[in-house]
Amino acid sequence: MLQRSMNMDDMDKRILIELQQNARLTNVNLAEMVGLSPSPCLARVRALEQAGVIARYVALLDPQRLGLNVSVFIQVSLDKQVGTALDRFESAIRAMPEVMECYLMTGECDYMLRVVVDDVQALQQFIVERLSKVAGVSKIRSSFTLKQVKFNTALPLHINGGRSAKSRK
Repeated sequence: MLQRSMNMDDMDKRILIELQQNARLTNVNLAEMVGLSPSPCLARVRALEQAGVIARYVALLDPQRLGLNVSVFIQVSLDKQVGTALDRFESAIRAMPEVMECYLMTGECDYMLRVVVDDVQALQQFIVERLSKVAGVSKIRSSFTLKQVKFNTALPLHINGGRSAKSRK
């Protein structure tokens, strides 16, 4: 079982801030940016990986350059909010690559999805042929995004007793 959190110092947080901005940094460059020599820097990165703080490294792609021009938030309500129905829905959603994010919610809907597709016809096909056919789905409400105002993958980390570290673009 992974620990909930690791006891990190400000140096660990500086390393994480830099890696969140550019995970392709060489260890030498990372060490220079955070003010360590390469060997201790690498040891810290490996410890953060082993503790599960660094879960994985990914490449962030531009959806529009790939023709994925429609981003939609979809609220889904289920007939019943019991364990088996929730498990069945979540399993079905995990198999749908268009679903970028899925959250179990409080409030008026049971789940909130963020879906990315090529166009409105692809969205219609996704909703009618796939999402609405998942057992237990009783209500689907969708909202198109008009403009992405903010998109950030870097988690806010606080250094020196509460001051939030500034992210660079």
